[in-house]
Formats: sequence, structure tokens, C-alpha cells
Amino acid sequence: MAKIGIIGGSGLYKVDGISGIKEIKLETPFGLPSDNFITGKIDGFEVVFLPRHGRSHDVIPSDINYRANIYGMKNLGVEKIVSFGACGSLKENIKPGDFLIPDQLVDRTNSGRRATFFGEGIVAHIPFAEPFCNELRKVVYDRALEAGIATHNKGTYINIEGPAFSTKAESHLYRSWGMDVIGMTNLVEAKLAREAEICYCTVAMVTDYDCWYPGHESVTVEMIVECMNKNSSKARNLVKTIVPELAKRKRACQCGNALATSIITPKEAVPGATLKKLDIIIGKYLK
Repeated sequence: MAKIGIIGGSGLYKVDGISGIKEIKLETPFGLPSDNFITGKIDGFEVVFLPRHGRSHDVIPSDINYRANIYGMKNLGVEKIVSFGACGSLKENIKPGDFLIPDQLVDRTNSGRRATFFGEGIVAHIPFAEPFCNELRKVVYDRALEAGIATHNKGTYINIEGPAFSTKAESHLYRSWGMDVIGMTNLVEAKLAREAEICYCTVAMVTDYDCWYPGHESVTVEMIVECMNKNSSKARNLVKTIVPELAKRKRACQCGNALATSIITPKEAVPGATLKKLDIIIGKYLK
């Protein structure tokens, strides 16, 4: 059965109902993750939880060590990750308090975040036309509806750099592009999860209308926190229902062999140190 990873964002710093809890501090070849990993079981199924901003929310989106976080999940045997995070809505029908399970991503970061495990003598180009695992998306969406959560089953998540919120001009620009929600974290996670051959999907928890909507010209932390706390309770209940189902399902998607035709550099040309560093990710292809 698959081990399930949960990455908590703004508002989700712990998961309820985990038994046999252990804290694991991991040092990775890419440095330290955002926090210790919390492992245990939900209804007998293994789960690994990590708060991406740290349990005290002291790491800004640009400074998150995404590579260490995803590498750590891979090292702990995680096959499927569901991430949660606060976001703003760019559509009137996607309301604060709603959840959205995006199917597409647009990158508006400044490329300062390391979004690949590759380099240092090895080149790989992963397929990324469908950035989220559709098998995970369907399960999460169905369970959210069953839980009575107002949830949208598709949409485009635009990932800005942050930590500042958008200007009004930017907000209107993103709306003109047809974007649905705006956030600061999920793009790099999705890329790295695909490289690590881990299924990945996001639950975007809407807290506000960004600054485009009349009456919401100024997005404030207080506004977001109030809605975030309500979303957090819904998210924790959702986790308890999705972990057992995802754990029991065999993977029928292509996420588990994303690197099969992606690695271009021949093994003999890859430095030994790089081979060692990436062994848990590329080892099965270059041995």
C-alpha cells in the first residue's frame, strides 16, 4: 500500500487523527527541510506530514527549501503527496472559503527558487503538460464534495513570487489571462514531485478575492487568517478521509515513471557525486 505525504501550507500546521506519531529530522543532500517530518498512521495507513513554512510559520515562500522537502518525502518512501495552501481567488464564483483542485499552473516567480534536482553534470527534461496527478485530483475532489465542502474540480493556479500580495494592476492582468487562483508555493513542489516520480496534487484553499474585487482592494493578513482558520478545520477533516483511500489505490498513472524517457545524459558522463546524491531518484535508471 502506498505511503501518503501531506504538505501543509498556511493554516494547516498539523494533522488530526494520526496514531503512533514519530518526529523525524532529516538532513538531505540539498540541506534541511522546512521542519521535522511527522510520521504515523491514519486508520492504519501510513502518512508523512510536513508543514512547508515550518510549524511556527517562519519561512517565507521564496526561502522554502523545496528540494529538501520533496527529497525527504521520497527518502521516507512516499508515493503520493497532497498539498494544502491558502490562495486568493481571481474569479467571482470561486469564493473565500471554497476549495479548488487546480489542474494547471502558470509560473510568475523570479526563477530564484531551485525547481529541479538536476544539474551538476546531469540533464533531464520531465513531461509537465499535466502538472498535477489526475488520479489524486479526482479522489480529493470527490471526498471534498462528500464532506460538504464547496469545491471546484479544475482551474489554473498562478504562482507569484511573494511574499507581497499583488498590485491591483497585476491582479487585473492575471484575470485577463484567465487565471483562477493565485498563490506563492505550489509550482516548485509540483515540478520536483514529478522529477521524484511522486504523484502530486494541490488543494487550494481560498481565503480572499485578491485585490481586484470591489470591496477587497486591500488584502490584509487579518482577513486571510480569519478565513484560513475556517479552512483549516475543513482541511484536517478532509485529510482523514483521503489518506485511507489513496493508500489503498494502486497507481495507474504515469507519475511513477516520469523519468523513463527524460534523462538525456549517459551514465558514464555523470559525476559520481551527482549519481550518489540522486540515487533514490535516478538509481533505477542508471544502475
